[in-house]
Amino acid sequence: MHFDKISTQGIKYAGSKLKIIPYISQILSELDDVKTVLDGFSGSTRVSQAFAKLGYDTTANDISVWSEVFATCYLKSTKPDQYYKDILDHLNGMKAYSGWFTENYGGEIADIKRPFQAKNTRKLDAIREEIEILALPWEDKCVLLTSLIYALDSVDSTLGHYVAYLSDWSPRSHKDLNLKLPKRFPITSENHVIKGDIFDTISKNEFDFVYYDPPYGSNNEKMPPSRVRYNSYYHIWTTIIQNDKPEIFGKANRREDSRDKNSSSVFEEFRKDSDGHFLAMKGLGKLIRETKSHYILLSYSSGGRATKAELNDIISESGKLLRAIEIDYKKNVMGNMRWTNEWINSDAKYHEYLFLMEKF
Repeated sequence: MHFDKISTQGIKYAGSKLKIIPYISQILSELDDVKTVLDGFSGSTRVSQAFAKLGYDTTANDISVWSEVFATCYLKSTKPDQYYKDILDHLNGMKAYSGWFTENYGGEIADIKRPFQAKNTRKLDAIREEIEILALPWEDKCVLLTSLIYALDSVDSTLGHYVAYLSDWSPRSHKDLNLKLPKRFPITSENHVIKGDIFDTISKNEFDFVYYDPPYGSNNEKMPPSRVRYNSYYHIWTTIIQNDKPEIFGKANRREDSRDKNSSSVFEEFRKDSDGHFLAMKGLGKLIRETKSHYILLSYSSGGRATKAELNDIISESGKLLRAIEIDYKKNVMGNMRWTNEWINSDAKYHEYLFLMEKF
């Protein structure tokens, strides 16, 4: 099978694994006796989509409500396309008006630093309210909300996140908001969607194969804490899904609950303990120890907090390292990683790694 031909869909997302999916899929296909898989930090759900397309019983887990919505759209919705297309046509025809979203996130042509042009937030106000009025089952609602977020993602004026906005309108922001049916696919496996803490998920479930891509935290000491990434970077998606018109603050009109003090994921923790070890790495060790799975595939980006020695110790504590792989995107090939005293990326370039381990 040509794994580079697996088609997935997602928003502009800081943690997207679009390019790495063919390699993850190839590694998974080479393992025997794998039927149940977990995408532990599913994010935009591209990896979960790939797993389900390959026929594995897939569980998508994430703490964010927008990830839950995407996963439900692709892994759980089963009604025929025409059913949703008819509703989307109805929503596209709604009469636009200025409401809460336009007041806080819409700007006129002469304005600057708003994520959307007002002509599109006026449509957003009308469409989002109508989705609520329709009172559809959750799985159907998730398809519509996924469509709405994709439509907004294609007309925004940002760099892909929502903590700051462009000074000048982006070319795509001039387009008109238009809902399209998400690229769903036939469901041939038994899939599950969990919105919750990963430690709670693994305490209650066992899997044949688990894929982890935790945030790790940046190794750039000048960067602000990354542990608020979900809550702050994508606060608009949370508000659109919940439609709760929350209290907001700051120039970006972030949700009040996206403040740093309200975020507590250990994997987005930037501090060290009294022994000088990053708390995020201690969290990763705990995660791997408590995961009940035959195989664990771990993603690592070279911009993270971990060192080679730390990752090696974490893996060796709970299992056997089967493969350590560096992905060369320029050559579009995988190569075995050299476990030297330094990372392969001693040239300071950004690299992507995959570590496949077998649990004891």
